[in-house]
Amino acid sequence: MFSPPESPPFLAAALRVQYHAAPLDALLADARLLAVFGFGATAPTTHADPRYLHVALPAQGHAPLECWYAEQAVRSGREDGIAWAEAGGLRFGALEIADDGDIERAAADGYARLQRWLAHSDHPHPLRIWNYLDAITAGDGDGERYRRFCVGRARGIGRALAPEELPAATAIGQPEPTGRFQLYWLSSVRPGTPLENPRQVQAWRYPRQYGPQPPGFARALLPASTPMPLLLSGTAAVVGHASRHAALLDAQLEEALANLDALIGIARLRRPQLPTRLGEGSRLKVYVRDADALAQVDALLQARLPQVPRIVLHGHVCRRELLVEIDGSHA
Repeated sequence: MFSPPESPPFLAAALRVQYHAAPLDALLADARLLAVFGFGATAPTTHADPRYLHVALPAQGHAPLECWYAEQAVRSGREDGIAWAEAGGLRFGALEIADDGDIERAAADGYARLQRWLAHSDHPHPLRIWNYLDAITAGDGDGERYRRFCVGRARGIGRALAPEELPAATAIGQPEPTGRFQLYWLSSVRPGTPLENPRQVQAWRYPRQYGPQPPGFARALLPASTPMPLLLSGTAAVVGHASRHAALLDAQLEEALANLDALIGIARLRRPQLPTRLGEGSRLKVYVRDADALAQVDALLQARLPQVPRIVLHGHVCRRELLVEIDGSHA
């Protein structure tokens, strides 16, 4: 397992999230680039630099690259199949697990490896986690792949997490088979504060109708360091614990945005300097179930939030009736 050298005294962690259309190698030349993500067929599928990760979700148009910047020079490497990079009290990590159809096993394997990595790390606190898996809503009842994923995730973690330990998270389905479960994260030397949305039941308290193991994530997370953005989990048209506006894409999008507004309001009770609404300092990734609706969602967001940079992706939300989900950051 990777054993980092003794850490320097803690400096207030800072993360900037930017979307750039520049060539990948030019972006990687920046010593303060912590991680960079390419989406869909127009992005490079691989690169020798461990700071780059390709996500196969198809994009609306030619998607920009998502870049995470730290305030200090970055160290990076690969260890035990995990790509990592760290700087300024933050660490990016990513791994991929072969998925032969048993997503419960793949999730358990992935999360057990993540737990071991965090336990041996001087950045032991996960702030934000992304999960991308094939056919997320395939199967019926408790055999649905998302429900099996939740069981596997909990098994891999190996214990019940307290509410104050929960990271912000996203789980999205690949629309075409990839044969892998992709897991990546941002962790820190200091824990953040998980936040919940007063309009929604906490995911970890979902009733049994949604599966034998409730999802294990917070609706958002506010990092300890004030230069860090608010980290927003995958957010859809869920009020209480129920999906709303079946088959109405525009209404679902508005409900998801209302949920994001509620989370920003909760965060501002702790950090009043955060902007009151999504704006130029926000970054959004938008997942759309129907490929034919990508342009429609992009146009709706352009009309509704023209100043907010966004990446619109074709991805399946974890409930079949949900047509759109949004995650991102706000600063």
